[in-house]
Amino acid sequence: MNKTLILVVEDDNSVKNLITTTLKAHDYRYLTAQNGTDAILEASSHNPDIVLLDLGLPDIDGVDVIKKIRTWSNMPIIVISARSEDTDKIDALDAGADDYLTKPFSVEELLARLRVTQRRLNMMQNETSAKASVFTNGKLRIDYAAGCAYLDNEELHLTPIEYKLLCLLSRNVGKVLTHTFITQNIWGSCWDNDIASLRVFMATLRKKLEKDANSPQYIQTHIGVGYRMMKVE
Repeated sequence: MNKTLILVVEDDNSVKNLITTTLKAHDYRYLTAQNGTDAILEASSHNPDIVLLDLGLPDIDGVDVIKKIRTWSNMPIIVISARSEDTDKIDALDAGADDYLTKPFSVEELLARLRVTQRRLNMMQNETSAKASVFTNGKLRIDYAAGCAYLDNEELHLTPIEYKLLCLLSRNVGKVLTHTFITQNIWGSCWDNDIASLRVFMATLRKKLEKDANSPQYIQTHIGVGYRMMKVE
């Protein structure tokens, strides 16, 4: 039995049954909640490893559930919602969600998102390595103490902003970071001008980091939303 405990928050029985059947078939442990109040209670009582959260709940909006959970826990939250607008995704991610899956979705995509989140969870649980002076992801190595980054043992010549971007992404591997989150952390604001600057700096960083621009390994773009550093095996 997989030791990972997943809280499924979904008021649509057909969707809930699809998710729980999938989890059971792949040996995940799970709990369920049909509204936001129960979701908060289950999350605080059982401390699940991952939360699968619908936004359109009958009592509390899912974004508010995320905000409430974030007051005491950093447990990974994957939103599963029929809301497909970029603004909805950005609101959920800015509130603290780790990922966003739009309905209808395939079982394979759900399992893939869970695997990505589990890898990030494993890194979070190994805080000694996360807070250590050296970060490694595939052929990428960042020496935080020295302020240097290397790709395939060759030093990357990065500008101060590029290095700050790389560090921010590396400390959040597997998590989608919105434009607002990134610009606030890099420049201390979320002005439109900073988002334009972000795109420029991200483009120059990727040229130095990615061997093939058409098939990026490390930085994934979520159009209209933000960026994610992928875990490289």
